[in-house]
Amino acid sequence: MSYVTKVPTGSDLLAEIDRLRKERNAVILAHYYQTPDIQDIADFVGDSLELSRKAAATDADVIAFCGVKFMADTAKILSPRKTVILPDMDAGCSLEDSCPPEKFRAFREAHPDHIALTYINCSTEVKALSDVIVTSSSAETILAQIPPEQKIIFGPDRHLGGYLSRKFNREMLLWPGVCIVHEAFSETELLKLKEKHPGAPVAAHPECPPTIIDHADYVGSTSGILQYAQEFEGDTLIVATEPHIIHQMEKALPNKNFIGAPGADGNCSCNICPYMALNTMEKLYVALRDLEPRIEIEEGLRLRAKRSLDRMLDMASGTVGMGDLGKVHFSGD
Repeated sequence: MSYVTKVPTGSDLLAEIDRLRKERNAVILAHYYQTPDIQDIADFVGDSLELSRKAAATDADVIAFCGVKFMADTAKILSPRKTVILPDMDAGCSLEDSCPPEKFRAFREAHPDHIALTYINCSTEVKALSDVIVTSSSAETILAQIPPEQKIIFGPDRHLGGYLSRKFNREMLLWPGVCIVHEAFSETELLKLKEKHPGAPVAAHPECPPTIIDHADYVGSTSGILQYAQEFEGDTLIVATEPHIIHQMEKALPNKNFIGAPGADGNCSCNICPYMALNTMEKLYVALRDLEPRIEIEEGLRLRAKRSLDRMLDMASGTVGMGDLGKVHFSGD
């Protein structure tokens, strides 16, 4: 006789997740865009690559990644011997969806004299077709090291690529993808909010369109925005990224006021990532209980994807002399 085990609720759910974490020797990771309850139960909260690197450095047997699939894939690329689970396998990313591997391959083959700087928000297959992966934290450091005569493809986020292109006065071929969360911010509503809070600075993620970036006092990654929140003068900050990051700000700085930048309807609800929202405490419990859904990556593909990640880590840490990539040829593999 088959049956479905009931999922506990309330304090029992918290206790069972903690029990399974210990029983499975698991580390729970939560991206800043996850709901506060998931952030609060996680062992580490942070940016996607930062989380994967922290998990790789632990002796955990299981990585429970509360984020989206490309993040869990990255954890598996860096920790192939660990079991990596994702609470909801449908937790995807509009940037990843915008860049199908077969189309990216064709684009690369049409521009053989270009290297591909590719934002980490992409599939494992696209990472394997790329020369250097970048994050919003490392992109400027890496781009500054690439010789000015080297032609560049940047994808899949055209807003991040456009921001870098303007800042460095560097022409790049931009893949036309966008993040649906950051695309939803409204310049008109942001200006109204600034009128209500005169003098309040705006911190924006570089995935935002130029109409938002142009009004920002600080532009940076999620971790960069959190650092800015610690340092800015005044008591109110307008935040133009996924609003769940504000939970960490309020925990660290309870005496300051943090306001999510509005969408076209005048509130920030349309800027909540629908993919991140698919993960719940209940799904995390089931994933730890069943060790499913599980991330699996074919070893050859994993190694090809890891190559572009390793090059990023080398360049971002300054270990590549003058950032010279040498002769980088697209092999089509």
